[in-house]
Amino acid sequence: MATTKFDPNRLTFEDGLKRIEEAAERAGLDRERTLTSRDDDVLRALDALEVDNVPDGFKKWQLPFALRCESQLFVTVGQPGIKVPTHSHDEGNGVRFIAGGSITYEGRELTAGDWMYIPAGQEYSFEVGRYGAIMCYCYCCCCA
Repeated sequence: MATTKFDPNRLTFEDGLKRIEEAAERAGLDRERTLTSRDDDVLRALDALEVDNVPDGFKKWQLPFALRCESQLFVTVGQPGIKVPTHSHDEGNGVRFIAGGSITYEGRELTAGDWMYIPAGQEYSFEVGRYGAIMCYCYCCCCA
């Protein structure tokens, strides 16, 4: 398979932030609430945030938020049916990626490849799906 050279450095970091702001505004996205990859307004923003400078055979989207912090990464494995009580991460924003299994947040199932963005101080809870869940977290706080 032939590959075409691409330049992943077309925009500066600040240009990327501006791109996020413009897409979020056009989509009517409220980033003061918890967002998931399944929300209608997020999907509208993602349409505007598709990136075309990727190698053949790939698709890429810029997510409609930015973590402006030093961050810490965690991996969590949840047993089927476990309910995570309402809580918040008061020190900073975070993002959770579902690597396997599923969780249910506000009646919506998030499965492998989905994500949720949680603003600092935003209360939320979720339930692990029937086959468990493997998640990767990136938080601008220490959740240890």
